[in-house]
This record gives sequence, structure tokens and C-alpha cells, in this order.
Amino acid sequence: MIILKAMQNTETASVHRMIASVRDEVRKAFVGSPSALDTILVGFITGLHVLIEDIPGVGKTTLARSLARASGLDFARIQFSPDLLPGDVTGMSVWAQDRHDFVFKPGAIMHQFILADELNRASARTQSALLESMQEQSVSVDGTTYPLPQPFFLIATQNPLQFAGTFRLPEGQLDRFGLSVSFGYPSADDESRILELMEHEYPVDKLQAVIDADAVVSARAMTLAVRVDAKIRQFLIAIADRSRKNPHVRLGMSPRATGHLLRASQGVALVNGRGYVIPEDVASIAPAVLRHRLILSPEARMEEKSSARVVDEILSAIPLPTGVA
Repeated sequence: MIILKAMQNTETASVHRMIASVRDEVRKAFVGSPSALDTILVGFITGLHVLIEDIPGVGKTTLARSLARASGLDFARIQFSPDLLPGDVTGMSVWAQDRHDFVFKPGAIMHQFILADELNRASARTQSALLESMQEQSVSVDGTTYPLPQPFFLIATQNPLQFAGTFRLPEGQLDRFGLSVSFGYPSADDESRILELMEHEYPVDKLQAVIDADAVVSARAMTLAVRVDAKIRQFLIAIADRSRKNPHVRLGMSPRATGHLLRASQGVALVNGRGYVIPEDVASIAPAVLRHRLILSPEARMEEKSSARVVDEILSAIPLPTGVA
């Protein structure tokens, strides 16, 4: 037992160092919120897809491209627009004259790291082309299922709904995103640093891969080994139950959301160099897991309550468990 525990501690420390090296490399090109970057790193090592909700031009694409370069994964950017078709994303069957038959032409989704840029500028039909890939890690075309390259990770960006040419993401799609973040405008010091980096070069182009796909697969397997105490699981259930009974929430957490909160908490523990989850891990990542998927009631909107504020109310009403081992 002592030898096994020592091995687990060694593996945890190794993943912790790997995450730190990726973070350091990304920070050479991305200047912004450290907490937002850490949240995205949690999604990356757990395989939970991330939705970035923010105005244009604050570094969403830069961060995604930087993380893809630092991780050494095969990267593709899909620009969503009103004329984008589902087949452009998933692929389609095309007639091959030399074979006298239809053959599958892979779509843009067939890469390890996908940036779905301005997702909510496409129609609901095209948005739905991502649903199977986000949940089952595959696409189905003309009755045939094709697995996606592994490890697979998707970052989507979304413009504010009041912007021209945007469509609301359906609830089922929002629920498939494990985490959501927002950057906001940079501070004066950060913006000065951005200008320094951009003055003579494109900083993303100079980034190097510090890990590879095999390392990502190993990190995700290690995440699954992070220990979750029974009291932590009850804490997760209490959060879900409170979200469903909150009078300001029309649609609370789904069981999928509870599972995402569990996995994200394991990721936070690993990012912090631990092989076990503590209550503070859950509390720190819960807003990123919940705020994009809770659908507020008309009363909440009348009272001008944001989803972030409602999440804070839910968490503050539940005491952190003690005696977690």
C-alpha cells in the first residue's frame, strides 16, 4: 500500500509539472486572466469542452491556438457563420468517379484540437453538428460512424447575444460544454504587455510543443484516478439538488452536469498537485461548470439576477463538508 501510494504521488507530481510547463509556454503568447487560463487547462486535461463567452478581440483565439501549439496536438479552426453547413463540419459522402461509388470526405472536425469560433453565428442546424462529436467523440454520416482523432478537445467561442447575427445556443448544446469562462478587458499593464509582444512578431508562431498527444492521454487517465471521498460526492449531489429547487432557476443541473462537476473537481486537484479532491476544489470550479447551463426564471431576469449571482447563492447555502479523507 505504501509503495502504491508513493507511485501515485510520483505520477501526480509528474502531471502537475506537465501542466505547469504548458501554462508557462501559453503565457509567452497569451496575456490575460490567470484563473481563466487555469480553468481552460482543467478542461484540457479532463477532456471537458470549454465555452468562452466574450466580446471579440480579447484573446480567445490566441489562447486556443497557443494551447494547441504548446500541447503538440493537431489543430483546426472552424469559423462558424450563417452559411456554414453541417456537412462542412462533420464531413460528407461524395461521388468518386474512379471507384464508381460514394466515399467519405472528412469534415473540419477531424482533428485533435478544434476551435469552433463564433459558434453562435451559425444556424441551430449547423450548431447541432457538434453534438455527437462532443458527447460520443465521433461523427455519423449516411449511417456510418467515424471516430474522432484522440485525444479530442474542443474550445468554442460565443459572442454576446445582443451582437448582430447571433443565434442562441440550445440548452442541449450548452449542457455538453463542461466549463465556461470569460476574459473581459485586460488591465492597463496587461495591455501594455500585449503591445510589447505584438510589436515585432506574432508571439503564437514562436511557441513550441512542450508535450505530445501521448502525454495528454496519460494525464486524462491520471485524472480518473484522482480520489473522490463519499462526502465530496454528497456535496456534489447537494449542489445539484439545490440548483433544481432554486426559485430563480427554471432549468437546473442535469446528471451530466453533476458528472462534469465531479470530473472538473478531479482536474482542479491534479492542477494543484494533489491526488484527491477537497471541498475547495469543488467550490472553486463550480461557477465555471454551472453558470452557462443554468436557465433562469422570468422572475430572476426581472430582478436582474445573473446566472453567476445565482450560482454564488446556491454555493453559499451549502456548507463545505468536513473530515474529508
